[in-house]
Amino acid sequence: MMLVVLPFENLSGGRKHDYFSEGLTEEMISQLARLNPEQLGVIARTSAMQYKSTTKTPQQIGRELGVSHLLEGSVRRAGGRVRITAQLIRVSDATHLWAEGYERELHDILALQAQVARAIAREIQITLTVRADRRLDRVAALDPGAHEAYLRGRHLWNLRTEEGMRKGIAQYEEAIRLQPDYATAYAGLADSHVMLACRGMVPAKDSLRKAKAAGRKALELDGELGEAHGSLAHVRLHDWDWEGLERDFQRAIDLHPALPIVYYWYGEYLMSMGRPQEAIAMTRRAQQSDPVSPVVGASLGMILYLARQYDEADTVLQRAHEIDPNHFLPHMRLGLVRLQQHRSAEAIAEFKTAVALADHSTETLAALATAYATVGKSGAARKLTAQLQASQAEHYVLPYNIAKIYAAAGARERALEWLERAYQEGNPDLIELNSEPRAACHRCAPYAAVRRGRCSSGARPPGGYNCSRFSGGRSAAP
Repeated sequence: MMLVVLPFENLSGGRKHDYFSEGLTEEMISQLARLNPEQLGVIARTSAMQYKSTTKTPQQIGRELGVSHLLEGSVRRAGGRVRITAQLIRVSDATHLWAEGYERELHDILALQAQVARAIAREIQITLTVRADRRLDRVAALDPGAHEAYLRGRHLWNLRTEEGMRKGIAQYEEAIRLQPDYATAYAGLADSHVMLACRGMVPAKDSLRKAKAAGRKALELDGELGEAHGSLAHVRLHDWDWEGLERDFQRAIDLHPALPIVYYWYGEYLMSMGRPQEAIAMTRRAQQSDPVSPVVGASLGMILYLARQYDEADTVLQRAHEIDPNHFLPHMRLGLVRLQQHRSAEAIAEFKTAVALADHSTETLAALATAYATVGKSGAARKLTAQLQASQAEHYVLPYNIAKIYAAAGARERALEWLERAYQEGNPDLIELNSEPRAACHRCAPYAAVRRGRCSSGARPPGGYNCSRFSGGRSAAP
């Protein structure tokens, strides 16, 4: 059985309160996803939010998402109280199976959500797991100010921008200041620091250190918080702690099956370990949970690209673009596929579109520069590379991205220099060296120790980097 929680209608007065209704929707998704994953699947937040203020019928939504039931409702907040109305609809015949209204003090909001979850479980005859039953029974009171700060932080995190992440961190920290035992706020803090690192917005080592501390604190307060296990698993990915990583990823999925980001982070790891079929299967699970998310579609497209399945990657990325033509990520990933298909002009066009949509982010500018170098437009590549290096005083630029530009241009000496910086800074994307189709020229002398299975910390890299396609040692830049 599959269910989608449609965005709760905001009746609190004005769009400035949307963060509250959207946040409660996301929390309700989390509550329901934990009831009994073997009996009930729940569509993840991003896909659910595509239906905000929708005029589509239950049958249309059901066909698009593959769900059997819809939960819809509204939220009204006044003074220190909150009222939620909810109704459960069976998709096949649009029958309203159940409807109820609930009102409580704001500090009892989690208890209210637990009450709704239990009512839905009874109505659709879901047997709660022992763990879910225990969790619903022990919901704690929340400081209203802390909860509001948390919801603001989550709203900002979901923007996926550097500004949003930084402002979100401030909100999570405020939530923790107001309620020091707020485990979910610590998990949100860990998520934000991980995202800043993996998107190359800040130097990775410091951000991942903060993510690790926040994730550990979250689990100290609540050992069954799937979100925190997922964030810690991603930190372990860049620590090369493979045993701990697999344990945390599997634990995160077990505790919270509606976290698509965990599935595709896990897929990245599996790909780097030379396990492409497992990586594809894991990332498809993300898409099953979040079927109309452009980010999840772009992530599956990237895994297929890394697996050299270019035609299928093309199809998946085109679909992600159709879902949201204004999201930069499908364009950037499609540009990579076009390069491998030897469709140079189309590749450059895709990268240029990504640059425009991402407001000239360093990530997209570096990708465009690499594409220019790949197709022999050396002047354009040099110009963008100089621009990126000059901007480092204001914006962090991943050394790995600079290394890829020089590698594509055949400037191995400079590529090695920037790869060494990337290694020292703990750049997250280094894990792709074993699977990136264009990365063969990166696999060279300074990483001999890594290829043999050891680095300075004693950690083991993903499979050891294959150097068979590199010969002749270092060469000078042209």
